[in-house]
Amino acid sequence: MAITTADIHAAADRIAESGQQPTLAAVRSALGGGSFTTISEAMKAWKATQQAAAVPMREAAPAAVTERMGELAAEVWGVAIGMANDRLASEREALEVARQEMEQAQAEAVELADQVAADLDAARAQIESQAAALKQAEAQTAQLAAAQEAAHTAQAALAEAQKRADGLAALLEQERAATKEAQAKAEKALTDAAKLAGKLEALQPAKAAGKKQA
Repeated sequence: MAITTADIHAAADRIAESGQQPTLAAVRSALGGGSFTTISEAMKAWKATQQAAAVPMREAAPAAVTERMGELAAEVWGVAIGMANDRLASEREALEVARQEMEQAQAEAVELADQVAADLDAARAQIESQAAALKQAEAQTAQLAAAQEAAHTAQAALAEAQKRADGLAALLEQERAATKEAQAKAEKALTDAAKLAGKLEALQPAKAAGKKQA
């Protein structure tokens, strides 16, 4: 709910009635929050109302004085009243100057307070953003560590597979050599068998001639 000018004036009245100075900070504390700019503008009107109530002193000379002192006493009283009014006017003028200076200082303080509040909000938002970025970076670091661990595991598995592949290649090479050797032996056996068959064929006619001669 927005704070109204009436709320600000009521808070200032309560503070003044308690004998305290209704400063911007005191009024804001009594209201429980609010913008310094809004409170400052409302307090200007409140102070102007308070000053307007302080009217110059105008009192008639007491009847006893006028009766006893006559015209001289009335003239003296008028001079005294005039001096009092002049002094009051001078004091009010000085007070007005002081009030303007104070309002200027308050306006600057309010502007500074709002700027500080904005800077604090911006700093808070930046801190939260940096915290979120740090948290995300930590998560990414954890993911990177997990990926590196998986890569190491995969690399170890690849090395083991390569080792097994090299072993299988060596066995295959041995099998190829054994097969080649067996093939060579088989070819030699076939060649020897062919030679033996040729010799047997050559011996067959000789045996047949021998039997005829017998």
